[in-house]
This record gives sequence, C-alpha cells and structure tokens, in this order.
Amino acid sequence: MRRTTAAHGAATRALRAHPRRRAAVHARLGVLLRALDPSAVPAERLDARLEQVAGLLHEHRAEEMWLALAVLTARLPVHDTVARLRRHSQLEGAASALDRIIRLVPGETLDVHVEVARDEVVVDVNHLAQTTLTTGIQRVTQRTVSRWMQDHAVSLVCWTDENRAMRRTRPVETARVAGRTAPEETDNRDRPAVVVPWRSTYILPEVALEVDRTSRLQALALYSRSTTSAIGFDTVPLTSAETTDVNVPGYFMRELTAVRHMDRVVCISGAARTEYSGWRTMLTAIGVPGPRLAAIALPVDAPVPSEADLAAARDRYTLPGSPMVLCVGSHEPRKNHLAVLHAAEILWRRGHDFTLLFVGGNAWRSERFGRLLSRLREGGRPVESALQVPDSTLWALYRLARFTVFPSLNEGFGLPVAESLASGTPAITSDFGSMREIGELGGALLVDPRDDHSIAVAMARLLTDDVLHARLVWEAAARPVRTWDDYAAETWAAMVEGQADWA
Repeated sequence: MRRTTAAHGAATRALRAHPRRRAAVHARLGVLLRALDPSAVPAERLDARLEQVAGLLHEHRAEEMWLALAVLTARLPVHDTVARLRRHSQLEGAASALDRIIRLVPGETLDVHVEVARDEVVVDVNHLAQTTLTTGIQRVTQRTVSRWMQDHAVSLVCWTDENRAMRRTRPVETARVAGRTAPEETDNRDRPAVVVPWRSTYILPEVALEVDRTSRLQALALYSRSTTSAIGFDTVPLTSAETTDVNVPGYFMRELTAVRHMDRVVCISGAARTEYSGWRTMLTAIGVPGPRLAAIALPVDAPVPSEADLAAARDRYTLPGSPMVLCVGSHEPRKNHLAVLHAAEILWRRGHDFTLLFVGGNAWRSERFGRLLSRLREGGRPVESALQVPDSTLWALYRLARFTVFPSLNEGFGLPVAESLASGTPAITSDFGSMREIGELGGALLVDPRDDHSIAVAMARLLTDDVLHARLVWEAAARPVRTWDDYAAETWAAMVEGQADWA
C-alpha cells in the first residue's frame, strides 16, 4: 500500500504544475475506469481516481496494460511497450506502472478526446476513407462495407496522420465509404475522437502496409480482448515478390505479423485460402496457431451502362469498324501487361485489325511498359492507356469490347475477369489459381501467361472465330449470379458471427 500511495503521490505532484495535462489525465482515467468496470463511478479527485484505476489493474494482465496505455496516451501501443510495462508492473506494482504511463502521455495529444469502443463492430477503412484511388481492393472494400452500413450498426474508423491511433471517420470520409456524395469538408481542427477497441469486433477489410499501423494492429490483436478479422486478398508479396514494388514485400510481412494473431481471415477465393493456408502452416514452427480461414468468393454484378455512357465511351475509345480489346488492371509487373503488348504486336504484324485499350487505377514499376507503349504508338499502333476511368465508363467499355485479356501472374481473385464475364464479354486469362476458378465456369479461354505465343493465339482466335466468340458470350450469360449483397451478408456472418466453413 505504501508503494501504491507513493506512486500516486508522484503522479499527482507531476501533474499539479501542468493544468492541461492534469485535465486530460483526469478525463482519461474516467474513461479507463469505466472500460475496466462499466459499473464504476469515477471519483472527483485525481488521487482518488488514480486509486480506483490502480485497484482494477492486475500486474500480470498484459491486456489491461495495453488498454491503460491506449486510453491514457491516446495512442495504440506496440507490443514491445506493453511487454516492458507488464514487466515493470510485475516488479513494482500496478500503481507504479500507472504512474509510468502518465509520464508517457504526449503533449500533442492533450486536447484529444478518447473513447473506448466496447461491444462495437469497428471497421478499419483507412485507405478507402482518405483516398480517391479506385483499385480493385478499394472497390471490394467500398461495395462490402457500404452494405454493412445499411444493414448493421458499424463504427467506421481510420488512422491519425502519424498512424499511431484510430479515430472516428469525418462526415466526408463516411460519405465516401458509403458511396454517397460527400458533404463539404469542415474545419479539421475539430478532430474526431480517438477510438480504442476493447471487447469489441475489429475488422480489417483492406490491406494495411504502413509499419506504424501494423505494429499497433499486432498489439491490438494480442491484447484488446476483441474478436479480430481480416479479408485475405492474396499473398502476392510473399509468393511473387519479384512482381511487386521494391518495399512491398517487407511491408506485407509486417502486416502478416499482425494478421497471424487475428482470429479469422476470410479469403476472397479458394486460391487465396490455399496461399494463406501455406503461410499458416509456417507459423506452427514458432508456436503460433494462426487465424481460422474461410473462402468466400467475390461476386460481380455488372451494371448496365446507359446509352449515353456507351456512346461517350464509343466515341472516345474505339475506332469504327475495328474491334476493341480491353485490358483492365493496374500497371505493375504482376499484371503481365508487357506480354499483352508483345502478343498484340505479333498480331498487328500479321495483319489483324483491332485496337488495344489498357484501363488502370495506378501504376508502379511500369517504366518498361510505358516505354514500349510509347514506341508502339509512335509506330502507328492503335493502343492507348487510360488512368482513373470512372466506373460508368468502365462498365461501358466492358460491353463495347470484343473481349478482354487478363493474363496475370498471380491474383487473389482476378476481379476484371469476373467483371468482363458478368458484362457478357469473353475473357482471356491465366490457366491457374483464382483466374482458372473464375474462367472454368464458362466464357473464358485459359492460357499460359508466361508464354506470349499462347496469349497471341487466344487473341487471334477471338478476333477471327465468330462461332467461338458467340459460344463464349452464351457461356458468360449462363454463369451463376452472386451479388455484392450476397457477399456482404456472407462476410458479415463469418467475421462478426463466426458462421463459415472454416479450415
């Protein structure tokens, strides 16, 4: 008891000369107390409130040390900080540990309001909420989370600028996630509350590659007493590292250090689950069981473009009398766009008449692709690359194309293949993994993506064989239909309610 009183006295004296710090700590101690014991009534005096909190903290429970750090500092802690504090608490007592945490409270967070999200479904939409990119992953996130918002109570969060804490989304960010017209941005000085998940359900529906963020997610998965889940898109940076940007494999490995402690990963295809199963097997060597895995395939519902959108896309991107071949996807080595250009050049030299259009959301390590594309254009070839095409235009292009080509080297799902087939347009894609899962249901030609000749032969067949083309169009129309409503309901049941075919 003397050690407890001395520690509280030191904390109280340290705060006496700093009114702002004292007020922040006083308020956050109340938040922490109610999180530890919802029936507790916080005392008015600071020293009494310190006594209340210290009485509820247990020296051996790292989870409570994590919670105290997160609430009092307004930052989610990393695993090493929690481990050090727990050891200190075991030696010196909970009150001394509490005093140490108070000394760690950053001055720049003193005006930040902290909330503990208890019994909430916390959905981390950091990238979707704060950027306007339209990558395949962001499209999946938006279409899924927006439906959760309609049918369930969810708490949307993103991260502070330094990736050290979660915060509530602002109205403009919430509207972006919901797919609504965003309201005008308000003054950012009115900062949303920092959120600390505790005994809740935390969902990561996107890829997180920021080291500061994933380091804190690791500790959250370990200590927050929450059910934690993620959508597993692929393990490309692990299985095909040479096709990614130079820093991505390292960042992805750091994300996996967090995911390995989560409860559930819902993969977007059977192939993606196979990849994650191999990774999970590796974890047994370090004594970590890894998350439970399920495969819930992505759906595709293809909107019917308006006549105006079709006309605008036709005028802008096609040549009269010349069939258009469409290639959708970001310009990166894994998408194999150099092979598409090479196959197209083979056919142009053989006298085939067609235009080639690439549509992508972004690009990296695409210098060779850009140089070859420029060289072909300078030589008079009808090829073009368009970035940031609106969805309305993209769906029109799917309908206008003679066929699409998507010979990727590795995909968690291969959304452009499914979108093409849902639009009734035949596709050429790779004969393995998730792309074969999609293509073997009808409407596609499967090729060896590492053989440019195989791609060229398939393209020539679909340019010249009208009977084959008509058969694939019919097969595409006959494919089973799953909607985003179906996918959102199934992923919610798996990630929130635990209902899935787990492996």
